[in-house]
Amino acid sequence: MTVMHTTVPTSLRPHRPRRLRSSPAMRRLVAETRLHPADLVLPVFVREGIHEPSPITSMPGVMQHTLDSVRAVAVEAAAAGLGGIMLFGVPAERDPLGSAAVDPNGILNRALRAVAAEVSGDLVVQSDLCLDEFTSHGHCGVLDEVGRVDNDATLQHYARMAVAQAEAGAELLGLSGMMDGQVAVVREALDEAGFVDAAILAYAAKYASAFYGPFREAVDSQLQGDRRSYQQDPANRREGLREAYLDLDEGADIVMVKPAMSYLDVLSDVARVSTVPVWAYQVSGEAAMIEAAAANGWIDREAAIRESLLSISRAGADTILSYFALEVAGWRR
Repeated sequence: MTVMHTTVPTSLRPHRPRRLRSSPAMRRLVAETRLHPADLVLPVFVREGIHEPSPITSMPGVMQHTLDSVRAVAVEAAAAGLGGIMLFGVPAERDPLGSAAVDPNGILNRALRAVAAEVSGDLVVQSDLCLDEFTSHGHCGVLDEVGRVDNDATLQHYARMAVAQAEAGAELLGLSGMMDGQVAVVREALDEAGFVDAAILAYAAKYASAFYGPFREAVDSQLQGDRRSYQQDPANRREGLREAYLDLDEGADIVMVKPAMSYLDVLSDVARVSTVPVWAYQVSGEAAMIEAAAANGWIDREAAIRESLLSISRAGADTILSYFALEVAGWRR
């Protein structure tokens, strides 16, 4: 059998995009999206009552830290050139009001003081402002007499929590509770207390996601029921944009979409209209899936981490919270 080779006339094939993919150096030169350590934030858990870092079984490589070990992590993150560190506290005791969240000697506020003393000025010290880690029922707010999350009563707790965190050294407060009006109330409380320079990161579009599972282990969540009455329905795209607009109107300095990888459409929508930086959170379940698939030899771990972060950045995230942040910064070096 004779094989016929057809040559397309040069005049009919002037476009050859492959020219810009011809070598690693060429691909690097024309890359539209790049990962830089300063665009990454490391989430870190600090647990009260432990004496050495404790592994989180569903999050390979991630630990619950002591006050001593979190200092070392913060120093390492600053040396790696990361943009920031986000602290989550895990208290030894909880109550229905989440009282440890506003206690100056509560684990999160002590961790903030410790980290700020080590790296303030070299790394943006960030705090999670939510009650879920501190309440005995695991919800992000206080409950009313019939067991529902009371939005407006919760806001008053958030206001006190914000001032306590700012006093402890938080430069950027991550409002993750998804209570209506939380940005405005926290901004007013911070300003009245003299913390006019404390910035607010609004978890603007935070969805009621199945991908938070490993995080629940990380903070020893006491959640009873679910959070679908205040976190967003995964079915809704336009609602994410509406939430972002509301937080922008209330004075958010940064808005965030969470989770990241399953909500790239929402992230792109928000990035297109936002007048402030837009962040995204690559959550625990997203990281755990990569780890599990890589452990089974199904995917190339490093390549998958890079691709996942690039996709989030490409969709519009200026900064990404990721449990891989410190490792990725090391690859760049």
